[in-house]
Amino acid sequence: MLLNDHESLVDLRRDMLRFARLQLRDADLAEDAVQEAMEAACAQQDRFDGRAGLRTWVFAILRNKLVDQLRRRGRSENFSTVLAPGFDDAAVDALFRTNGHWRPENRPAAWADPEAAATRSAFWRIFEACLDHLPESLARVFMMREMLGLETAEICTELAISKGNCHVMLHRARLGLRACLEKNWFSHGECPTC
Repeated sequence: MLLNDHESLVDLRRDMLRFARLQLRDADLAEDAVQEAMEAACAQQDRFDGRAGLRTWVFAILRNKLVDQLRRRGRSENFSTVLAPGFDDAAVDALFRTNGHWRPENRPAAWADPEAAATRSAFWRIFEACLDHLPESLARVFMMREMLGLETAEICTELAISKGNCHVMLHRARLGLRACLEKNWFSHGECPTC
């Protein structure tokens, strides 16, 4: 049995629950989605071929459960509850030219071999910490787009926001992640806390 290491299973379940709660914003629905994903993983163990890591495979099952749940759900959310407080639109706009490109003085710092860094598990711990420090609404939109692979229209429908608002939130999330990663990971081309 692939899923028989109790300690690893507890850690995996904890991470899955956190991910599901952030997306569904309902502890009971998140618990159900995680339970369904774990049951599906146990029932389909013979289909696991090892091309991906076990954790990646189980999270893919959870991702599909969450996407199904989000697509089924017809709830709406007031946009004012999704906006992150404390963001200054003028300050964000000042980083870019009118054509949408970075101003030369505001361009992201060069990162030392990000592909090699991404393979290190320490990077993902830092990335996860950075994601946790984003306002919940921005983290949720970022995860819906980048981790769940939902289209912009699906995110807009789920959160009852406009396409423009979605793009602004994704942009702010990416800026926040970039700043956090530059400070905590890519300083001088290596992890300062490692």
